[in-house]
Amino acid sequence: MSEHVTYCRLCEPLCGLIATVENGRLVSLVPDPDNPLSRGFVCPKGVSFTEIQNAPDRLLHPMRRNDAGELEQVSWDEALDEIASRLRTIWDQTGPESIAFYLGNPSAFSYSAALWTGGFGAALGDVKQYTAGSQDTNSRWVASKLLYNAIVQTPFPDLPRTDFLLMLGANPLVSHGGLLRAPRIRQDLADISKRGGRVVVVDPRRTETAKAYEHVSLHPDSDAWLLLSLLHSIDAEGLVDAQAIAEQTTGWESLRATLHRFAPEETAEITGVEPEVVRRLARDFATADRASTYGRTGTCLGRQATLVNALLDAVSIVTGNLDRPGGLLFAQDVIPLQDLAERAGQLGYADRRSRIGDHPDVIGTFPASTLAEEITTPGEGQVRAMFCTAGDPVMSTPDGGALAAALPRLDLLVCIDLFVSETAKYADFVLPAVTFLERDDVPIIFAGATPYPFLQHTEAVVEPYGEARHEWEIYRDIAARAGFALFVPGANSWVTRIARRLPMLRPRQMVELVLRIGPYGDRFGLRRGGLNPKRLREHPHGIRLAEFAPTGLREKVVRHPNARVELAAPQILDAITALRREDDPDFPLRMIGLREMRSLNSWLHRSPTLMKGERRHEVRVHPDDAATYGITDGEAITVTSRSGRIESYAKLTDELRPGTIAVPHGWRGANSNLLTPSDVVEPLAGMSHLNGVPVQIAPGC
Repeated sequence: MSEHVTYCRLCEPLCGLIATVENGRLVSLVPDPDNPLSRGFVCPKGVSFTEIQNAPDRLLHPMRRNDAGELEQVSWDEALDEIASRLRTIWDQTGPESIAFYLGNPSAFSYSAALWTGGFGAALGDVKQYTAGSQDTNSRWVASKLLYNAIVQTPFPDLPRTDFLLMLGANPLVSHGGLLRAPRIRQDLADISKRGGRVVVVDPRRTETAKAYEHVSLHPDSDAWLLLSLLHSIDAEGLVDAQAIAEQTTGWESLRATLHRFAPEETAEITGVEPEVVRRLARDFATADRASTYGRTGTCLGRQATLVNALLDAVSIVTGNLDRPGGLLFAQDVIPLQDLAERAGQLGYADRRSRIGDHPDVIGTFPASTLAEEITTPGEGQVRAMFCTAGDPVMSTPDGGALAAALPRLDLLVCIDLFVSETAKYADFVLPAVTFLERDDVPIIFAGATPYPFLQHTEAVVEPYGEARHEWEIYRDIAARAGFALFVPGANSWVTRIARRLPMLRPRQMVELVLRIGPYGDRFGLRRGGLNPKRLREHPHGIRLAEFAPTGLREKVVRHPNARVELAAPQILDAITALRREDDPDFPLRMIGLREMRSLNSWLHRSPTLMKGERRHEVRVHPDDAATYGITDGEAITVTSRSGRIESYAKLTDELRPGTIAVPHGWRGANSNLLTPSDVVEPLAGMSHLNGVPVQIAPGC
């Protein structure tokens, strides 16, 4: 029996873990008390991953669909040869635009999978790419593109130094902080209060975080009106920081000119927030010594999601709280792969338009809600083949039933996963991937959005179970068999033939090179004490690189002329002009999402520990609404929208405001995405409309 230092890769905090292994099998996972950031903390999901690692239904061998329509085990060589042959035929016949990739959320936590999947797509050419981002983060990225001309920049609150934290649509006591690496965020928030500061949570639901701090309740999907009212009040009371605006920004006067429509009295009916509450909140935020804003999925999934994210940053910016201690800080990656890609022009926005819906691409990806129509709509660019990595779009995209009906029409569907998911049930090949405990790793994506500069490397703690393989190896081998070279567009050209003969860096070698030239790197020995692979291995629990996150980064990060933040991008001004209240009398309630402590998207319900206590899907309903519709606590109910219906059970609670229901996501059967429309997307980022969806409820099933 042996112990191995590692860290969790389920969400952004990346909490430290100690893995106990016996005879090549994982025995247990416990918190790592010596991790400098998490310091012995890990949530129930992290320690329960032992059950996912050892799950009896885990996929451990390549599977191919036979002539009878059933999945049967095949060898890796058989699977790879046939996939490569069929892929090459499709590529030759209809070109790269008939090939699609879907990447799920776990791909963001594996640098090797993310890099080499991108390399495979680049080799094929102009493939169609889809990710979980259109159900999660794309609106945040587009807001960053418009504000900073840096699309993957995710500004974050300086938790250990702020005096006033204003949160919209975030519940970090449960989520632990998306797009923010702060493993002990519960303590961070408590410390704000202890030093005399304030934490204010704006949300339609009195969440676990809102119960612990100050709560401002608002109507679902009215965030844009509230933020514009805050800006109106800050400006009307002369509380903007004129010096910061002059030094850091352009466009304030144009943005300011739009605010006259949004006095608190004018927005109160839409937001449900009293005018004096708005004014007091604006005044208190603007006069705090150090203040910051923070938003998460609640701000990313409504009809005006990109606008909301831009306005949320603007509240910090115009009050002089950008890029200063205690304010809203710019992310700085220790391994700056994203920064290098951005500077090279590889992370674009609106460089292409989708065939269905004419939506702009976001970092080369299109809205996943259009995928079903891309498969079923004839014509040039119709999707004929799809590779799905670490994702389950049948479960996680709007109107998954339409996608499930479309998938059998593909000529080739390959799923790389840990289990036979709802999507993989339609696959021609299902290939077993490694878990995060079966691979080496180092954080790349989101890792720079932290108040605590830090880096940790981990080796694999167990060898891959069964015949599981690394995603990067799978894509490397398919590419080689099909006549492609990773990262080199085209097939069998002289460039490709040369590239295939040259020795190629492995993902780990590439990352180690970039580490050494990064902001904390040793520059190949030119900077004494800098980071290099050897030093990382000497600190298995990770290295705290500085007491606080750096400030003064605006001139390095912002890529608009003169490094000035653009407050009045035409898209933002147009979105403000287009703001209209939208009611649907046939569906008078509004559905919001709900994250649960013992769930993670669509795949951790396989853990018996997380499901203990006879957990079931429950829709939160306000008692007044329950009385109106004749519903009692615990009763079976039906939730219906214009897009679909689900059956669940009612849980009556006054933590919601009347007119709002909260539905947990990720459950099979009662899948909230069946209620969400695939044809309604936020126009700037192509985000799915998952918050504020019009619904009705009724007793019985």
